[in-house]
Amino acid sequence: MAAEPTVLVVDDSPTVRKIVQMTLQREHIRVITASDGLSALTSVADEMPAVILLDIQLPRMDGYHICQIIRKNLQFRQIPIIMLSGKDGLFDKMRGRLAGSTEYLTKPFDSVELVQTVKKHLANWQERVPPQHEHMRPRLRYRG
Repeated sequence: MAAEPTVLVVDDSPTVRKIVQMTLQREHIRVITASDGLSALTSVADEMPAVILLDIQLPRMDGYHICQIIRKNLQFRQIPIIMLSGKDGLFDKMRGRLAGSTEYLTKPFDSVELVQTVKKHLANWQERVPPQHEHMRPRLRYRG
């Protein structure tokens, strides 16, 4: 687990991943990326991200399914998951909420709104550290 909070950006578009990464890094937020569901789940297990930005339309496994898998795991269920999708209908937003998403942002996103949303969830990040990582709590501080 990283000593700084990490944001995992999951999107199959290299352009979207890069834009989100650059936007958040300008705010001194550590970002890792994944282009598909399997890579995303591996990154969640390896990195224990503080926040996940998750696209819905991904190859092989959609964002709803990834969200459900994360929510079923006791170790990761407290991680905020922000759906970041081009689908902006009420049905899509409800489906995201039912899958376990914390928030839902529509692409194209406003960079100010994205940063504010991520920072809101980073503010209490160290309080969500699972008991098995409790020994790291003194080192885990968001300096945003």
